[in-house]
Amino acid sequence: MSIKTAIVGYGYSAKTFHIPFIITSNEFVFHAVSSSKADVVGRDWPQAQYYQSANEMIMHSDAELVIITAPNDVHYSLAKLALEHNKHVLIEKPFVTRSKDGEALIALAKEKGLLLSVYQNRRYDGDYLTVKKLIDTNTLGKLHVYESHFDRFRPHVQQRWREQASDGGGILYDLAPHLLDQVLSLFGLPHSLTASCQVMREGASVTDYFHLLLHYPKLEVILHASLFCAGANLRFNIQGDKGSYVKYGLDPQEDCLREGERPTGAGWGVEEPAHFGTFYDSDSLSIIPTEAGCYQGFFIDLAQAITTGDYAQMDAQQSLQTIKLIELAMESQRKGETMPISF
Repeated sequence: MSIKTAIVGYGYSAKTFHIPFIITSNEFVFHAVSSSKADVVGRDWPQAQYYQSANEMIMHSDAELVIITAPNDVHYSLAKLALEHNKHVLIEKPFVTRSKDGEALIALAKEKGLLLSVYQNRRYDGDYLTVKKLIDTNTLGKLHVYESHFDRFRPHVQQRWREQASDGGGILYDLAPHLLDQVLSLFGLPHSLTASCQVMREGASVTDYFHLLLHYPKLEVILHASLFCAGANLRFNIQGDKGSYVKYGLDPQEDCLREGERPTGAGWGVEEPAHFGTFYDSDSLSIIPTEAGCYQGFFIDLAQAITTGDYAQMDAQQSLQTIKLIELAMESQRKGETMPISF
């Protein structure tokens, strides 16, 4: 039986990152949606149950899984309500805006025997999968520098909640969860963290630039995001004692989804050769084909976790660690100090 899935919100995230995978998977059925856009939802998805209120949908629909794509500051309250009504929960990143709320949700999910997961789709980016393969095959040797960027060119503040919200707004909550989650998947927790989190744009009120340094024994991790990058986007610069890997440009899946492509077929997630990264050693270079990206893999793994009851690989624990690291980054910025990590 397909998993009856309800989605909170009908904005960019729901339409781009979730619905295309739900409707192209045999494991899920798009069952219900809550949104203020009744006419738009009715036109696009007349077969789905419609609710104006997220609370009403959570309490009264018979959905088995609730996907929350609402603004960050209501992630906790909506997830809590869904778990209390015995529904599995998938939350768009960031998990929550306060780690104590995340701890409470994880405890509640465990008590209820339900899956609580966070949409960490960037684990399925082709460039990240390429980096992971280079590390796993020891192509780079012992790593000493891992630099990862998520830059954009948005020099002017836009009137949208992600750039205005005082609770969970700004790119530290929007982009850092992606970069931190990838690092935690590769290396685990660092021993300390140093951060610069700035508000740079005219009229901005939330972080729009960050530079995080995660300190490991003989390995420095640099995570960076700027909204002033008009040129080529450096994605990875990974340096080891056997060579370096340099990659520009972002994974193509989001652009394809934005243009209305369905995530199916052998060509999905395949990057153009012009954007492949380069491996350098002491006297030569070679082009490294990028692994195919596969956001659909997230939903395959999600369905398997729900149907088998084995939640370990998809639960929210690592996403809780990313929120704790974000909180430490803000503390590091306030104090101007390197913060030890003890959780």
